[in-house]
Amino acid sequence: MIEFEKTGKEKLRRLLSLTRKAVQDYDLIKDGDKVCVGVSGGKDSLALLTTLANLRRFYPKRFELQAVTVSLGFEGMDFSAVSKYCEALEVPYKVVESDIAEIVFDIRKEQNPCALCANLRRGALNDHAGRLGCNVVALGHHKDDVIETALLSLFYEGRFYCFSPDTWLERAQVRVVRPYLYVEESDIRQFAKAVDIPVVHNPCPMDRAGSRAEIKDLIRNLEKDNRFLRSNIFGAVKRDIWDKDSEKQ
Repeated sequence: MIEFEKTGKEKLRRLLSLTRKAVQDYDLIKDGDKVCVGVSGGKDSLALLTTLANLRRFYPKRFELQAVTVSLGFEGMDFSAVSKYCEALEVPYKVVESDIAEIVFDIRKEQNPCALCANLRRGALNDHAGRLGCNVVALGHHKDDVIETALLSLFYEGRFYCFSPDTWLERAQVRVVRPYLYVEESDIRQFAKAVDIPVVHNPCPMDRAGSRAEIKDLIRNLEKDNRFLRSNIFGAVKRDIWDKDSEKQ
């Protein structure tokens, strides 16, 4: 297991505290689970993998980990550093090759490719998680993703919606969980910088573009006059979506 320097340990402790709270609040990890962490190569998913690898050392419910990367098919993407990092974390790692980039950009020629790409990527991840004997898939969506997704849904779909902390997928026979719900992106960024996580550059031409990037800018501008903006939106999602969904079950 990787031992970090003092600053890295401090940042990791905060991630562990917030992650454990989310896991306990929504019962995201049960005793005996085999959890597949979707690792894109970005800071969020690698930080989540690191956090869960350390959480399993002391969490009262025993669970296993498996890391999986669905390669989109872009040339030049090298996941060898991620493989070494997973080995150091004592987590088995698998890269699943795909032609998603070709389907989205060359065959379908999507004008707004992000939604289709995400669906294909998640489908491949869930399918391979099941093949590897995993009953849970963990994604690195954090608190800022929650806020942005809620606003995207409101602005572009006309409904107040956000993904759930825990979702059962009947077809794939896996639960999809999001243990980073309470973690802010700034916490992840600080941790990644402190421990020099081996991030893989994303060559997708739509990276940092599109509607989500616009929502990020909007939130940054609005919170200049309202420092409670993010906490208010997140609180509304928790109260009016997740809590109500729990009451229905």
